[in-house]
Amino acid sequence: MMKGLPDRAHVPLGKNELAKIRTKAIMRGVWFKASVLASIIEKLLDATDSKVVRLMREVGRALAQKFSLIAQKWGNKSAHQWIADLGFVQYLTINHMNTPASFWMWNKSFKALSTA
Repeated sequence: MMKGLPDRAHVPLGKNELAKIRTKAIMRGVWFKASVLASIIEKLLDATDSKVVRLMREVGRALAQKFSLIAQKWGNKSAHQWIADLGFVQYLTINHMNTPASFWMWNKSFKALSTA
């Protein structure tokens, strides 16, 4: 988990509290309603996130991990730290946002050819 990056795991309730709430909801027959409420809360959190923050979670983190693994294979001993570097993740995210979709389409085609 990267410090400073909003994550769904950082809800004010801990696992124990959520487990107790779930047990009570099941015993009272309202678990379905609780599930619906959780879905609504998830959608509200998505709606309130900025595009950059959302993409940092969805794209930037994965790109940082991918580049980190490649650099580690090349012998860069400090590359494992890149995954936790918010500046690097944000840089990769914004770079991704500003890259034309046609490049990503070409890149997927190229990747498929190179692994065949």
